[in-house]
Amino acid sequence: MAGFKYMSGFGNEFSSEDPRCPGSLPEGQNNPQVCPYGLYAEQLSGSAFTCPRPANKRSWLYRILPSVKHKPFTAVPCGNLTENWNEVEPDPNQLRWLPFTIPKSTEKKVDFVAGLHTVCGAGDAKSRNGIGIHVYTCNTSMVDRCFNNSDGDFLIVPQQGKILITTEFGKIMVEPNEICVLQQGMRFSVDVFGETRGYILEVYGAHFELPDLGPIGANGLANPRDFLCPVAWYEDRTVATGYTVINKYQGKLFSCQQGFSPFNVVAWHGNYTPYKYNLENFMVINAVAFDHADPSIFTVLTAKSTRPGVAIADFVIFPPRWGVADRTFRPPYYHRNCMSEFMGLIKGHYEAKEEGFQPGGASLHSAMTPHGPDAECFEKNSAAELQPERVAEGTMAFMFESSFSMAVTKWGLQTCQKLDKSYYQCWESLRSHFNPNWKPSKK
Repeated sequence: MAGFKYMSGFGNEFSSEDPRCPGSLPEGQNNPQVCPYGLYAEQLSGSAFTCPRPANKRSWLYRILPSVKHKPFTAVPCGNLTENWNEVEPDPNQLRWLPFTIPKSTEKKVDFVAGLHTVCGAGDAKSRNGIGIHVYTCNTSMVDRCFNNSDGDFLIVPQQGKILITTEFGKIMVEPNEICVLQQGMRFSVDVFGETRGYILEVYGAHFELPDLGPIGANGLANPRDFLCPVAWYEDRTVATGYTVINKYQGKLFSCQQGFSPFNVVAWHGNYTPYKYNLENFMVINAVAFDHADPSIFTVLTAKSTRPGVAIADFVIFPPRWGVADRTFRPPYYHRNCMSEFMGLIKGHYEAKEEGFQPGGASLHSAMTPHGPDAECFEKNSAAELQPERVAEGTMAFMFESSFSMAVTKWGLQTCQKLDKSYYQCWESLRSHFNPNWKPSKK
């Protein structure tokens, strides 16, 4: 977007100075006895010091005052943000939600943090192994307060309304059909421009990376050059009434006060940064003869587990593309999966369920729960003339896929009042086409 500058590349070694302070990055070392401009040096580590070099994540920040200058943290209400996966009994059913309600600003001012709602998740932030899936619904900007996630990374998927994210590394404008990743420990504040909604995939204990391409080769899917990282920007601002830092720690929220803005980083360098990506830049790979390739070909980012080929979580999209497969039922196939599949819709109509699955809503098909095209989709596409066609034009659906068997929260099942209890009916009219007298046609 015009007016915002970025550096491109995924996981690069970046360096950036606010142009108001040229020479603010120390030369030849990270931690000089006296930093340029009288700044403080502070390292932000996203991995253990001894991680192998390809996995070692850290950045050096040169700031007006260090992060440690704050009053003690105290517990604050968590609202609808939770890591309690035992609030309600497990539910293995196919679940679908209507669009989540955005509060009206005329009724109640709700910022990004107050508007966080946990839908489902699994695992444990203490042991650094698990995920949380949240939605955010808000209508007002954060004022003199920022958020810091000590538990893991946030992958943010805006659905309605652009968001301006101010970070310690600089500013990022993120619009629907873009995503942003704010990694563990990075402080940020969110400005909104009206009624705003989106989805969040939180991962504990692993960072997102680009999936391996294997036989695809060196290029394809999400290309590293299309990821954008902000440039340094600082504010030297004191806040007499107190600036609030909200810290998510072990699934709970805490806050502390300090007398200055945390966005006081004049310069920084390293490879541990926030970043954004435009989903329109995804290079789609597809089947061009017959049958389906598995949906893993649509993976944008992955957070790997310790088991080869098994993800803690994958972020997968279903973008506009050409469908050309012959002799093939082209929509997604009927499926039972050892993974959990949470889907959201940014815009348009999802190809396998053109009715009911709406932008701003969601669905969850848990481990081994059957799912697939509704009856209307099956009948229509079983009889369709197979010509090359554009699929999902004007649409962007996505999936958070995880090896965890996720629990749905009380808010997701009850409080939000958006669960579509008629969802199962979309398969009720599926009928048998079995013909025991069928014979292959003579060629």
